[in-house]
Amino acid sequence: MDKGLNSLNLDALDEFFDAEIIDHSLPPDWPHGIAALKQIMSTGYEVLPDLHYTIEDIIVADDKVVVRFTRRGTHRAEFMGVAPSGREVTWTGIDIFRIADGKIVEHWGNFDQLSMMQQLGAVPS
Repeated sequence: MDKGLNSLNLDALDEFFDAEIIDHSLPPDWPHGIAALKQIMSTGYEVLPDLHYTIEDIIVADDKVVVRFTRRGTHRAEFMGVAPSGREVTWTGIDIFRIADGKIVEHWGNFDQLSMMQQLGAVPS
């Protein structure tokens, strides 16, 4: 995890993700693939430059890996119309990855977006 996500080294993700990864958590009209994933993550690191992922649990079954995580970071850039607040935000979620030939080829994810947006001040508590 530290090699790619927590070190902000997006190029290290090539080792783990297939170039044509399909992310089922994105809107249907969004692009897929490793380039799109890196762009999304890059935007996340602009908004929360100290973004840190903590893995709480990992479950492996056949070709699937389930990860329960906590993410936290400090809001330092505009996000969805919300000016930088300097607030530390923390949220939890679950990712499911399908592995083929040693790389992640599909992703499904769900996270506590409401809590994150409340902490940013984008929606009332």
